Order: sequence, then C-alpha cells, then structure tokens
Amino acid sequence: MNLEEYGAGRPILLLHGGGGPQTVAPFGAQLADELGVRVVVPTHPGFGGTTRPDDLTTIAGLARRYVDLLDELDLTDVTVIGNSIGGWIAAELALLQSPRVSRLVVVDGVGIEVPGHPVADFFSLTFPEVAQLSYHDPERFRIDPTALPPEAQAVLAGNRAALAVYAEKMVDPSLRERLGDIAVPTLVVWGDADRIADPDYGRAYAAAVPGARFELLPQTGHLPQLESPELLIDAVQRFW
Repeated sequence: MNLEEYGAGRPILLLHGGGGPQTVAPFGAQLADELGVRVVVPTHPGFGGTTRPDDLTTIAGLARRYVDLLDELDLTDVTVIGNSIGGWIAAELALLQSPRVSRLVVVDGVGIEVPGHPVADFFSLTFPEVAQLSYHDPERFRIDPTALPPEAQAVLAGNRAALAVYAEKMVDPSLRERLGDIAVPTLVVWGDADRIADPDYGRAYAAAVPGARFELLPQTGHLPQLESPELLIDAVQRFW
C-alpha cells in the first residue's frame, strides 16, 4: 500500500475520496504543520496509478485493510478523517471497533441512503459537471482533463475505474442503520454548498451516529480540505 506521512505526534489517518490522494495530501501536510500531529495518508489501491488486488472490491474490504495498517504501524489513539468515499471507509473502519481508533471525522461522506436526498450520479457526469456540483466556487478548481499530459489523464481514468469497483452506487442500503453501532466520538462536517450530497444528507449522517456532532462550513462544497482547509482544521481542533 502506498502512503505518505507528515509531521509527528498524535496520529491521524486521512482517507481520500474518489478524486484520489492528491485531494487530501496538501491538507495532510497543513494539518500536521498547524496542529503538530502525525498524518498518515494512504492511497486506496487502484487510485493514483496504483494497482488493485483482484480480491479487493468493496468499501468494507478497504476498511479492513486500514485496520491492518494501523496494526502494522502500531498506532494508538488514532483519529480517522475521511472525505467523500473516504468518509464511508472511515465509518466502516469505526464499525470494526479497533481499539486503536479513538475518534471519527466524516467530511462530506457518502454511503448512506437518505430518501429525497440522493447522492449525485457521479458516473453520469462529465468532469466539468462534477466540479460544478463539488465546489462553492467551481471556477477556482475547474480543469480540462483533455489538456492534461497523457500520464495524468491515465491516472484520472484509473481513479474513476477504481471508484466504479468500490462504490459504483455510492450507497450501501445497510449502512445508515449500522452507523448506530459506532462507539467512538464522531464529528460530521459538511460544506453548505455541497451538491454531490447536500447538507440535509449530512445531517442524516450525523443523526445516525449516537452522540455525533454536526458542523456546517460556510461557502464550502464537497471537498472542504481543498476549498476551506482552515475552516476544517478549526472544526477538527474544536472537536478534540
């Protein structure tokens, strides 16, 4: 498993979404610098140009991989932070009840079903359409994939293919009810301009976890770690 590490101190496992590890790596470095923590940023197999084992095909399987990683690194008192499908993986990881995990932060996560508030059908959208739904200010982050070098285009295509294997439907009908078994303190953070999964979806996520705190970030979309990193860091610090 490929991973990057930043800083030293209290450990954080930072899990990326469908956009790949580059959507969280700069935030991981900033988090380590500003809070004086150790941030471990793995790449989900199949993303970022990596290979995916044939038998690794589910979000739950990724969660088990990360429990094994925490054991291998011998980390304790770990805060797990996940964005988008990373939030879904983080929730599944918390449900495995590893004693190494002490806190959970779901950032604009997906995975649950909320009637009347569906997750956007990612695979029917073009990259510009995804950007339009993902950011409060999409012009800051819009890219033209056809203008990228071939290697970068191949990575984007690989990310999309891996996401389709792990989470083609973006939901697990059983997850919302199972979230009631999470036993660690939980923060659910949401961008108020998220149109991939809207704020009411986020409120439902928080309501499903016993004692979870919900925090809405202003002028922020589906990827707060890119669009409003300081607001997200402040939210994590208050949670601690």
